[in-house]
Amino acid sequence: MDLLEYQGKQLFAKHGIPVSSGKAVTTVDDAVAAANEIGYPVVVKAQVLIGGRGKAGGVKLAANEAEAREHASSILGLDIKGHITRTVWIEAASDIATEYYASILLDRSAKQPMLMFSTEGGVEIETVAEETPEKLIKFHIDALNGLTRDEARKVVEQGGADADVLDQLADLLVKLYEVWLQEDASLAEINPLIITPDRIVKALDAKVSLDDNASFRHPEHEGLGDTANADPIELKAKEQDVVYVKLDGNIGVLGNGAGLVMSTLDVVAQAGGEPANFLDAGGGSDAEKIEQAVELILSNENVKAVLFNIFGGITRCDEVAKGLIAAFAKIQPTVPFVVRLDGTNDVQGRELLHEAALPNVHAATTMNDAAAQVVALAKGA
Repeated sequence: MDLLEYQGKQLFAKHGIPVSSGKAVTTVDDAVAAANEIGYPVVVKAQVLIGGRGKAGGVKLAANEAEAREHASSILGLDIKGHITRTVWIEAASDIATEYYASILLDRSAKQPMLMFSTEGGVEIETVAEETPEKLIKFHIDALNGLTRDEARKVVEQGGADADVLDQLADLLVKLYEVWLQEDASLAEINPLIITPDRIVKALDAKVSLDDNASFRHPEHEGLGDTANADPIELKAKEQDVVYVKLDGNIGVLGNGAGLVMSTLDVVAQAGGEPANFLDAGGGSDAEKIEQAVELILSNENVKAVLFNIFGGITRCDEVAKGLIAAFAKIQPTVPFVVRLDGTNDVQGRELLHEAALPNVHAATTMNDAAAQVVALAKGA
């Protein structure tokens, strides 16, 4: 789950990372009231989960009440790359002497947490890594011992940070790791990490991604993220505990197991099709779960055909067939389905589908065959 900037800053502040005072608001009048309370100058910042806010007019400096009202009026409701701004963050403006970059993330290849630091803040870190890789310091953290202050200080020294702020930076990085660890984050990033003219270190931005798999440990995280701009199908899937991600194509895909679904997406693409979603029905899915999954897939009006690719292990193919039959009785789909059942109770599953004689349901024996069929059907062949 990706957090909005202000939500990330609130987590930072909770762990003692210095951030500017600010307030999240959803109306122009509240924005003006917040600006008056904080004191001018303030920055009015669109809260959306997309980069390029400044270039799109979503970040503006207000020197007085009239400008605060003008900027809040123009930013609230602003469409930034398909994300509608429904919340703005009113923040005390900061004077900046220097901009750095810092982040903690999981390095999956090394299977360790990794600290990254650079004195080239304020730009995309991918650009730094590509054009001046020597300016991006990477340090793998011992997960058992955590990040020590001495280690953090060596990293910022190696990165070329100003000598008079080394201690502040080291303390901040230790706290950033604390955010990453204790909040169960997959990413905790500050860009830019600023040094003010009076030599105070502060997080001017916050990019935080939380691990959804750890949400049961954090009831306080409920409601975080950009729920206003979230896809309604994805929200419904989350409520039903179904792993669903909406994509841009027109072929609905259901499989059991993330690896199988990813492979199915690849095979559909190789066959010339464009998947409309990732949907992992999971192991042991029963008929009710399959029925819910079909409803989710068909909620997307772009779907022109659907591919079921099931390799039964814990999942029983006869249960999948029962779920599909129930879904057809309830929804009466008008788009074609291609169904490949293999594994546990696959014979029984195919027999159930044959006896049900569902309209416009096509059987496939291999994944490649299923992909070819569903792509042809989506194209109207």
